[in-house]
Amino acid sequence: MSKLILLRHGQSTWNELNLFTGWVDVPLSTQGIEEALAAGKLIKDIPIDYIVTSTLIRAQMTAMLAMTLHSSGKVPVILHSAEGRLAEWSQIQSEDTKQQIIPVIRYWELNERMYGDLQGLNKAETAQKFGDAQVKIWRRSFDIAPPNGESLLMTAKRAIPCFEEKIIPVLAQGLNVFVSAHGNSLRSIIMDMEGLSKDEVVNLEIATGAPIIYNYDQGVFTRESIRTN
Repeated sequence: MSKLILLRHGQSTWNELNLFTGWVDVPLSTQGIEEALAAGKLIKDIPIDYIVTSTLIRAQMTAMLAMTLHSSGKVPVILHSAEGRLAEWSQIQSEDTKQQIIPVIRYWELNERMYGDLQGLNKAETAQKFGDAQVKIWRRSFDIAPPNGESLLMTAKRAIPCFEEKIIPVLAQGLNVFVSAHGNSLRSIIMDMEGLSKDEVVNLEIATGAPIIYNYDQGVFTRESIRTN
């Protein structure tokens, strides 16, 4: 049996400013840093073999900060490919050192839903301009996208294949995987694992900085309760 840890990144600087973020690559706020560290305390004693993040810095910061508290003392190391000389020049030459790292892979398919023309706009001001009902449809409907952006359905069409093709095979090897990503990409993954309907997934709330843990055994996911003390 293996474990899957899902973690939505901590509060970002644009979350704090109440701005639509999407694919704009902003860092964590001070509160987000604290949330990432608090999440790290909750998962510090769970063995982790493999870390997956999106390509956005807020998800990567969350994973790295959480891992600073991990009881293994192992160091998360981002693996680079197709990035110029990084792939070649970042090689580790010590076999002993290789045993003390946790590989980190970044997949763009796990990025947040792209909000198109809304990115960078204030959410409250946008609601005043277009109406609460319209903005709610753009934000929380399953298959209606904001102007020039993605719906949750479109996000799921990239996030679920990534999960099924790149993460589940690692779990099937008996390895524990820690995924740090975003509200909508994680909703998509949970929809796939739990067989949620489109109505159930749009109403699914995923808190920032709160780990969700599943046991994986012979193709079956079972959610696990987390001890908070």
